[in-house]
Amino acid sequence: MTHFVAFRSRAYDTWRMRFVIVLLALGAAALMPLRADAFDLEANLKALHDQYRGDPVLQVAQQNGMSLSEAIESVRRRTGGRVVSAETKVQGDREVHYIKVLTKDGKVRTHKVNGRSR
Repeated sequence: MTHFVAFRSRAYDTWRMRFVIVLLALGAAALMPLRADAFDLEANLKALHDQYRGDPVLQVAQQNGMSLSEAIESVRRRTGGRVVSAETKVQGDREVHYIKVLTKDGKVRTHKVNGRSR
């Protein structure tokens, strides 16, 4: 009696399988981003969106610079809005005042005013 075999059984070549697995692992590693913040879509979208940019930077230049209270009064007079908050940060050798103003149309705008040099 004759037996017909539809396929021929073949011993697995372990070196070939190892080579294929290594190639797949290297391909997967090449496709991964190098930095974790590459997937930080929220921050990237906020940087591109007009709502989060604020106004174009409004700078007031004077030789001696302004104190925070002078900057607040100056921005309040120019905009006609209500000052919501104000803070001073030191950038390099100069103070920079960030003043948030609630405008008449209900939007909050941030104004940047150069302060005194240190």
